[in-house]
Amino acid sequence: MFQSLIDVILPVFLVIGAGYGCTRAGYLNAEHINGLMKFTQGFAVPCLLFNAISHIDLASGFDPRLLASFYISAALCFSVGITGARLLFKRDWEDCVAIGFACLFSNSVLLGLPITERAFGPEGLTGNYAIIAFHAPFCYGLGITAMELVRARGKSSGAFVGAVFSAMFRNVLVIGIAMGFIVNISGYTIPTVVDDALALIIRSALPCALFALGGVLVQYRPEGDFRAIAFVCTISLMLHPALVWAFGTATSLKQDLFRSAIMNSSMAPGFNAYIFANMYGRAKRVVASSVLIATGTSLVTVWFWLIMLGAH
Repeated sequence: MFQSLIDVILPVFLVIGAGYGCTRAGYLNAEHINGLMKFTQGFAVPCLLFNAISHIDLASGFDPRLLASFYISAALCFSVGITGARLLFKRDWEDCVAIGFACLFSNSVLLGLPITERAFGPEGLTGNYAIIAFHAPFCYGLGITAMELVRARGKSSGAFVGAVFSAMFRNVLVIGIAMGFIVNISGYTIPTVVDDALALIIRSALPCALFALGGVLVQYRPEGDFRAIAFVCTISLMLHPALVWAFGTATSLKQDLFRSAIMNSSMAPGFNAYIFANMYGRAKRVVASSVLIATGTSLVTVWFWLIMLGAH
């Protein structure tokens, strides 16, 4: 079992560590890292998702049991995060929603994809892509709806709905996924020369994104309410996958999809959690610190879930 830590998890975290070390040492600065992050999240990763969704077997990948197991669990974690922030830490409602969003949004792309691929092979990623296809729309839709409801401020229902949809569909990841669906459903064949160019870009996506993630983490210092941070980390790394395990088992989810659901749900909060907190200016220190600490802690917790899944 120790071999799974070395073979599957450590290479991913070594790439993150390389980005962190190079930035911490001053070899790269924040401008370099921001440029690399813009390339990966704004171009290379959308290309990766477009290509994956355009080729995925929709009938086998989009199993309702998979999506229900993952997203019902995610919504429950969002609710627990909001409730705990309010009752345990006496935060105001807007802070509670931002903290709840950190409990909701797992890093399914930058961490979930490479770790699942190393553990179970490229053929085991069908469930990952199915989850990712709805991840940003679902999480942003839920988070923004909750935040706008809390803020209210006399907005008309039309303006409220417009704010939610505008925030969701400006997201370039969502655009890449939507274009992939269009190509898949239409049966259009991507020209070979374009497909080859996509393959070149895609190969750079995850390594560059992991390296950039390490550089981004340098910008944050663990600060804020450490009880709230520990609360977020526990929900993200342990409660979410435990709930998915229970729902996936109860619905007899296929083994490969079950693995994808567990691996995605066991990832640390994604950088989008901080983007959400920063967008509203709420609970930024708690969320940023949760992303940093949970990412480091997941080196151990992901190993635990791999052992539970029987990875060797």
